[in-house]
Amino acid sequence: MVNPAPSARRNAASAKSEQRIRDILRVGREVFAEKGYEHATTADIAQRLGVSEATVFTYFRGKRELCLRVIEDWYDEIIGAMEAGLPKDRPVRAQLETFVATHLRLFLIQGTGLCALVLSEGRSKGQVLADSLLPLQRRYTAPLMDLLARGQASGEVRSDLPLRLMRSLVLGPMEHILWEAVGLQERAIDIDATATALVGMLWSALAAPEAELKALRELKAALRQALAQT
Repeated sequence: MVNPAPSARRNAASAKSEQRIRDILRVGREVFAEKGYEHATTADIAQRLGVSEATVFTYFRGKRELCLRVIEDWYDEIIGAMEAGLPKDRPVRAQLETFVATHLRLFLIQGTGLCALVLSEGRSKGQVLADSLLPLQRRYTAPLMDLLARGQASGEVRSDLPLRLMRSLVLGPMEHILWEAVGLQERAIDIDATATALVGMLWSALAAPEAELKALRELKAALRQALAQT
């Protein structure tokens, strides 16, 4: 019988390790969502996965590291969906509605558990995970900052306010909506209707005063140019 080559054995072991990490993260997400950071344990995760707690510690040094990786992967999914889903060929207001709806939907897609975990742990420096969550929170707000910056460049969004202030104007109400959803677990919110209503209120503060007139002038100029070329 021919034994597998060392490289083949290494590849097999690596694939097994990667699958084990994915399994731990999947079950860890479930446990942290159900129990929160304080009450979840690595023993809970190991038991649900059917392995020893030592196996979990083989890949993660402890609960904090595991929880941060769970949240980081979750943020990566949200950021990817945000960046891929924005209809950049449409007006900024339509893109903003997509951003808000996607944000709310993805934060609540697996129930309110992870949403509550991130909201509670990220609110103050006194929380166990707060400082480590800050870079992740900056990353997931980057698509919004880019959207607002593009809106300013196109003349659709007012340019007399700093981007960070407009970012807070958008994210602040969404956080309150998410907290409301956490408190009303038995009753789901209408995400699309909520996003449309919220952006309707925000747009009066975000829109450039001359945006509609500027857009009309650009349309007329484009039509004149097209007619001149025929």
